[in-house]
Amino acid sequence: MIIYVATIVVIAVIITSLIAVFSKKLLSSIIAMGLVSLGVSGLFFFLQAPDVAITEAAIGAGLSTAIFVIALKRVKKGETKDEE
Repeated sequence: MIIYVATIVVIAVIITSLIAVFSKKLLSSIIAMGLVSLGVSGLFFFLQAPDVAITEAAIGAGLSTAIFVIALKRVKKGETKDEE
């Protein structure tokens, strides 16, 4: 049963990583990157490494995604119509 769930999570991570790479919008790529990190965190949990899973979820999915979103908003706020 766990093998099937892990296989589904691996497929979801691969699909989400492709979305992150090929997406035209930066916000969509950032959100997809956070979902990839969350999926990898689930895989670590299935591999009996809960400490690594918690760290990956907190730092990879939570903090990194938040930092990228904040940076994106600040960069877009600094742009003018002439620069686009």
